[in-house]
Amino acid sequence: MKPEKRKRNRGLILTREGWQKLQNAKLEWEFRKNNGSKSTLEELSEQAAITPVTFRKILTRETGVDKGTLVRLFMMFNLELDKSDYTSPDSDLKGQEDLKNPKRIDWGEMVDVSIFYGRTDELTLLEQWLIQERCRVVALLGMGGIGKTSLAAKLSQKVQGWFEYVIWRSLYNAPPLFDLLANFIQFFSNEQVLETDLPKSVDRRTSQLIEYLQQQRCLIVLDNVETILQTGAYAGCYREGYEDYGLLIKRLGQVMHQSSLVLTSREKPKDIASLGGETLAVRSLQLSGLEVVAGQKIFEAKGFSGSESELPAVVERYAGNALALKIVATTIQDVFDGNVAEFLQQYTAVFGSIRDLLDQQFSRLANLEKDIMYWLAINREPVSLSEIRQDIVSPIPPQNLLEALESLVRRSLVEKNTTLFTLQPVVMEYVTQRLIEIVCQEIKTQNLDLFRCHALMKATAKDYVRETQIRVILKPVIDGLVTVLRSKRNLENQLTQIIAKSQGTSPLEHSYTAGNVLNLLCYLGTDLSGYDFSFLSVWQADLRNVKLHDVNFQNANFDRSVFAETFGGVSSVAFSPDGKLLAMGDTGGEIHFYQVSDWKHLLTCKGHTNWIPSLAFSPDGSILASGSSDYTVRLWDIGRGRCLQTFQKHSNEIWSVAFSPDGNTLVSASNDRTIKLWDVSTGECLRTFSGHTNWVISVAFSPDGKTLASGSDDNTVRLWDINSDECKRIFHGHDDGVRSITFSPDGQILVSSSDDHTVKLWDLNTGECIKSLHGHRAPVWSSAISPQGNFIASGSLDQTVRLWNISTGECLRTLEGHSGWVLSVAFNLQSDLLASSSDDQTIKVWNVSTGQCLKTFIGYTSNSWSVAFSSDRRTLASGSQDRAVRLWDINTGKALQTFLRHCGAVRSVAFSQDGQMLISGSDDRTMKLWNVNTGKALQTFLGHRAAV
Repeated sequence: MKPEKRKRNRGLILTREGWQKLQNAKLEWEFRKNNGSKSTLEELSEQAAITPVTFRKILTRETGVDKGTLVRLFMMFNLELDKSDYTSPDSDLKGQEDLKNPKRIDWGEMVDVSIFYGRTDELTLLEQWLIQERCRVVALLGMGGIGKTSLAAKLSQKVQGWFEYVIWRSLYNAPPLFDLLANFIQFFSNEQVLETDLPKSVDRRTSQLIEYLQQQRCLIVLDNVETILQTGAYAGCYREGYEDYGLLIKRLGQVMHQSSLVLTSREKPKDIASLGGETLAVRSLQLSGLEVVAGQKIFEAKGFSGSESELPAVVERYAGNALALKIVATTIQDVFDGNVAEFLQQYTAVFGSIRDLLDQQFSRLANLEKDIMYWLAINREPVSLSEIRQDIVSPIPPQNLLEALESLVRRSLVEKNTTLFTLQPVVMEYVTQRLIEIVCQEIKTQNLDLFRCHALMKATAKDYVRETQIRVILKPVIDGLVTVLRSKRNLENQLTQIIAKSQGTSPLEHSYTAGNVLNLLCYLGTDLSGYDFSFLSVWQADLRNVKLHDVNFQNANFDRSVFAETFGGVSSVAFSPDGKLLAMGDTGGEIHFYQVSDWKHLLTCKGHTNWIPSLAFSPDGSILASGSSDYTVRLWDIGRGRCLQTFQKHSNEIWSVAFSPDGNTLVSASNDRTIKLWDVSTGECLRTFSGHTNWVISVAFSPDGKTLASGSDDNTVRLWDINSDECKRIFHGHDDGVRSITFSPDGQILVSSSDDHTVKLWDLNTGECIKSLHGHRAPVWSSAISPQGNFIASGSLDQTVRLWNISTGECLRTLEGHSGWVLSVAFNLQSDLLASSSDDQTIKVWNVSTGQCLKTFIGYTSNSWSVAFSSDRRTLASGSQDRAVRLWDINTGKALQTFLRHCGAVRSVAFSQDGQMLISGSDDRTMKLWNVNTGKALQTFLGHRAAV
């Protein structure tokens, strides 16, 4: 068999001398034309009038091109193509091998990277920077353990063939630059320069080094550059005595030469920051963690398999930090016998060597940087510069705060997303652990610093964030202190002493001390009666569910603390069409307006004398309509907060109001079994629709304004012609009263909810029930369709809100959190928000996508709906809006007992003849029998279909 004949490579390639000649000329041309900035391959190709593919062939010398192309390219750089500059590909095989084999290599302390995972994209980019774009300085940056050293080593191995000299040096032991330069000069001179001949100053040695870097192509790698940078100062500042390293980096970045310096560091040196740019000769690459697939390979190399979700979960928990993953893999193997699932169930992700790694990095921070790190851990999610500034106790100039944040970003400890800042999960857990440990020690010794300057919980945070703060910060602090101080009582005494000490030494000082103490006491369930917080700054205290009877707050500063709002049970909610306002109607007949952007209370409208089951904004958002149990409909001027008109034609309670799409008319539904159409401008009742045989509970306009839909306690839904008051169709199918109805945005579907526990979808053209949604365990009093028409929200007396897919009927999510009936739900037309109101005296605002509760408004009214005297006239019983039954001592006026088992307002109370028992009736449709002496609920009577 004849040997295969090698295919001849036609055309010409550059010789080693020609290639070097072209590279030097290209470097000079870029320096002259672009002030040192690198040109892209496309830009150079266009300038030389050749294609990028051909240009790449010339630079790589692997494929021949015609001589005319070489001449044209050389002319672009004012070069003349000599015979020594080109040859045929076949005759220059040895020359190519020479070019890809450096003369000298000194790997020094370079790590072994024979096993290396991932980083394909990073390697490709770095090779391009060093080989094609010939960058003079490249910095690999990232937090400890992220893989900078391994990547630098792998890169050096891959590109070594393009350099004549390669040298690797670690700065771990912080060698003086004077000595390091001597090492470089002797290496690049092939040991021809004797020690006695070396220049005597750093400046002259640097100049001599640059001469070698200009004469030949050299690669220098400096590992662990952070060891020559200052600790306790902003990132990138050099240690005293090591400032000349900065001058070296600066000169290597600015002076023209054909070599490259690659450095690794946990923080970006200032010179890199000032000289670097996307098209400049100085570049930096910020390393993030390994991708999940690459991270899994670290575990697979140790023999792990794990389920499809377990290993990715570990990689994500440690943000792909290669060193952390290696430590964790060993720990799982040794401690958990290879059981990944058991490891994931453990609370902490920070332990042993991982903690040591983070301790090293944290110890380098300046005080303001540490302050910011603690606040980012407390906030738990990305926050803005302005919010961090507001959190910090002492006034900080914005410039100083920005410098500190930029420093943390350069250290790879803080992640920046557009204008928001946060911490990686492992870093956040580490900083949280530090905060808890230090705060516990401070409370124990009463020597306060972090406890004074940082809130353990932010009352103003989103609900789900605040709940996380309680779980991961407040509770661990309490658990730790109860253990150390040996009892809850001792902890309460310690906190009381801290308050007294603060009042004596620093009254009205701006601090979080009093707010933290209050939040800790509230979580402990401490009776606050008799506590004294006078003349203190009570910041970020959550006082919404706290009984503050007999607490002294004289001259206290309540900045950023949260109290209960002045409303009772909330019977209705509505968002304005522009999504900027949230209106809520309460059981006391008041309407409250809040600004959605910051949930600030704007105004309260008063006029109704009974609860408000329904609210509706006009299409232009300028008017709010309210329907009340006082038999009236009112129109309100939102801008001025005054009542424009009152409609008084109904003879019973009004359950529902709705505007027509053009805003000119309003419709109302009532217990008087009628629906009335009103002229908004004149207040005239234009038409009355009759036909329902029981209360009309809900009403809605079709999107085209031509049809009216109504739902009634007669178990039917009716469609009415708006112009003729004719009933066009009756929908039968519900087994109990219809509580709410809503049209889909396209007007093709009607959604109804009912006391029969279901939500039904109706085809408006055929009158058929398309779907019946089951899942609620009690009557469904409210429903709403999202602005896009893809979701249904339903609120039920089972205390839940459910989100449904309108196409499939699938229940996507159940929102839990209310402790009373959910009376109303409403979508925000402009954002991903849903509001729900309940007779538990709360309104909750939910993120529809995540199901997270963003905000809870907690109301409180002390209205007593009923009172009764015991037969001996010594005790008074009261039933209140706050769902409580209270017993009072007639002589002293003090509360003797509070019974808290009802889920709605307590409307009636009565003593037994012997005074030993008390019976109460509530909005929750139950009656309860109580033992007056023990406070125990003896029996609950069910069966009522309405409030008792």
